[in-house]
Amino acid sequence: MRPASIAAALLGCLAPFLLAAQPGSDAGKLVLSSDVMIAMRDGTQLATDIYRPALNGKPRPGRFPVLLMRTPYQKDTRPEPFASQFAAAGYVVIVQDVRGRYKSQGHWRPLYDDGRDGFDTTAWIGRQPWSNGKIGTLGTSYEGGTQQALAIAKAPNLTAMIPLFSVSNVGRYGIRHNGAFELRWFNWVFSMGDPGRGPNLLAAARAASDPAAAPALAQLVSQVPLYVRTLPLRAGTTPLKFAPDYESWLITAMTRGGGDAFYRDMGVEVVDHLEDYEDIPVYHVTGWYDSWSLQVANLNYPGLRAHKKSLQRLIVGPWTHSRPGLSYAGDAQFTEDAAIDLNAFELRWFDHWLKGIDNGVDREPPVRIYVMGGGDAHKTPEGRVYVGGHWRDEQDWPLARAKSTAYFLHAGGVLSTEAPVTATPVTYRFDPRHPVPTLGGNLSSQGELASAGATDQRCRSDLWSCEDAAPLAARNDVLVFATPPLPQDLEVTGPLLVKLWASSDAPDTDFTAKLIDVYPPNTDFPAGLDLNIGDGIVRARYRNGPTADARMLEPGRTYEFTIEMYPTSLVFRRGHRIRLDISSSNFPRFDVNPNTGEPLNDNRSSRIAQNTVYLDPGHPSRLLLPVIPAGTAATH
Repeated sequence: MRPASIAAALLGCLAPFLLAAQPGSDAGKLVLSSDVMIAMRDGTQLATDIYRPALNGKPRPGRFPVLLMRTPYQKDTRPEPFASQFAAAGYVVIVQDVRGRYKSQGHWRPLYDDGRDGFDTTAWIGRQPWSNGKIGTLGTSYEGGTQQALAIAKAPNLTAMIPLFSVSNVGRYGIRHNGAFELRWFNWVFSMGDPGRGPNLLAAARAASDPAAAPALAQLVSQVPLYVRTLPLRAGTTPLKFAPDYESWLITAMTRGGGDAFYRDMGVEVVDHLEDYEDIPVYHVTGWYDSWSLQVANLNYPGLRAHKKSLQRLIVGPWTHSRPGLSYAGDAQFTEDAAIDLNAFELRWFDHWLKGIDNGVDREPPVRIYVMGGGDAHKTPEGRVYVGGHWRDEQDWPLARAKSTAYFLHAGGVLSTEAPVTATPVTYRFDPRHPVPTLGGNLSSQGELASAGATDQRCRSDLWSCEDAAPLAARNDVLVFATPPLPQDLEVTGPLLVKLWASSDAPDTDFTAKLIDVYPPNTDFPAGLDLNIGDGIVRARYRNGPTADARMLEPGRTYEFTIEMYPTSLVFRRGHRIRLDISSSNFPRFDVNPNTGEPLNDNRSSRIAQNTVYLDPGHPSRLLLPVIPAGTAATH
C-alpha cells in the first residue's frame, strides 16, 4: 500500500472521532463537506474541507465571503473553534492540506508550491456558487507563509489577510540567520512537521517511501538532541532517508547560504517582492519573543506600508510564537490584558474588509504594541516573575521619536554611553565542542531543543544542552558588559543592533549577541534574575549580508560585524542593569560553526578559534538601543 493510502486509511479510522470534535453538529449552524479534492494546474489534487453557513442543518442559500486557511498541520484538526464562530457570522470557512501533507497528493516542498497552489485554490473558490468573490486568509506560522506566497503570486479574489507570526524572508532570518542555520527547522523536519506533539505516525506514514519505515520516522522527534550533536547531516545516514522529500529539503537548506536561489525562490521573501505583492489590507501580527518578529515588524510591515496604498497594520504583543492568547512568555508574566481574543480580533478585521461593516477598524492607529516592564518583580503562583506592561498605540514602526543611543563596550565589562578610551582587546577561546547553551529566546518549533521566551540565563542540570548549573555569565567564552544600576526607568522600543569590532585566527567563525535585563535581588528572587530580551548571530563569512558572496576571514584582521537582534519594547526599571553578552555560539538555537571554513553542512573536522573583541576609539564596539526620551512615551 502506498504511504498516502496508509495515511488516508489511518485518518479514516479516526474520522468518527475527528468529526465529533468538529463544529458540524453545532445546532445545525454549519455544514461540512470534507475531503473535497481540488485539482491544481498540474493535476495534483489537494484535500479541502469546506464549512458553510447553515440553517437547520442545511446550507444557507446565497453567496458569502470566504476565509481560507492553507495548512501543513492536518486540516481535520485545525478548524476548532474558529470555523463554527465564523460560519455563524456568515462566512464560508475553507481549510486545505498543502501539497504533500496528510490527505493531499503530491510531493512536499516547503512553501515552493504554495503560491501556485494558492492561486489555483482561490480561483476555484471564486467560481463556486456559494462564493461572493471575496477571500480573506488567516493562519499562523507556516500558514502565514502560505498567505505571503498568495499575495506575491497575486492570487485572484484575495481581499484581505491576517498572517499570524508569519514565515517570511527566510534567507535573511528564520531558516538562515545572517548565515547561521536555525536548528528549529531541523526539529520541524525530524518531527515530520509536527514539533508540538509526540511521535506522529500519520505524518510519518504520509512522508515514508517505505511503509514499514513509518514507525522509525515517527520516533525521530524524540532523537533530535542526539542528531543535532552529531552534525553535519548527510544523506542516507539517518532514518530520515525513508522520507526522501524531507531529507532532501533539510540537507539542501543546511547546505545553501541565505542568498542562494533555494531561498530567493521559496515564495515568501516579501522584501524581495514588494512590487509583486498584492495591494490589499494586511494585519501583521507578531510577538516580541516570536521567531518571526524581526521579519514581520522590521521588514514586512514597513516595506509594505511604504509600497502599498492599502492599509497595513501591525500589532506586537509580549508573546512567544503563535501564542497571542497567553499573558506570559517563558519566565515572564505580563498583565492579564496582554492576551487577546484572537477570533474576535480576526472577525472584526474581516467584517470590515469582506462585508463592508463600518466598525472603525480602518480608523484606528496603524501600530499597537505591548510595552513590557514596570512590574514589581514578585513571584507569581506559577513561579514566574511579574514583569508587567501595558498596550500603547503608535503611528509608525520603527518609532520616529526613538533616539538611537550608543552604549559602548569598555574594558572591565563596562557598558556605558561614554566614548571608548584606549583599551586592550579581549580574546576568548571558542571551542565548538562545548557551545554556549540556548536559554529562551525567539524560538518556535523547538520541541525538546530549548524553551522559548524570557528565561533566566542560568543553566540547569536538567537541560540536555547544559554541562553544569552555572550562570552563562560565568563561562570564559562569554564576554559580559553591563551598565551600573539605572538611576531611572529607561524605555527601549524598536530594532536592536550591535556593531562589533572583532577578529579571529580562524578562517570562519560566528559572533553572537544577547541583550539581558538584569534584575536586582528581592525577597522572591534572592539571586536576582537575568532575563533575555533579544539575541542575534552573524556567521563571519556572510558578514557582508546574505545576498553577498561568502568571504573567509583573514586571520588576525579586524572587521566590523553587524548583529541585528530581534526587536523589543521594554522598560528597564530603575535599579536594573542593561547587559550585553558577546560570544560565538548559541546552541541549539543555531548550528555551531566548526571554525574551519569548510562548506556549509559538509565539515569533517572542527577547531578551536581564538576570537578577539576590540574596545578602543578606532574600533568602537557598541550596542545601539532605540531609547524613548522621557516624557514622550504617550501616543504620537
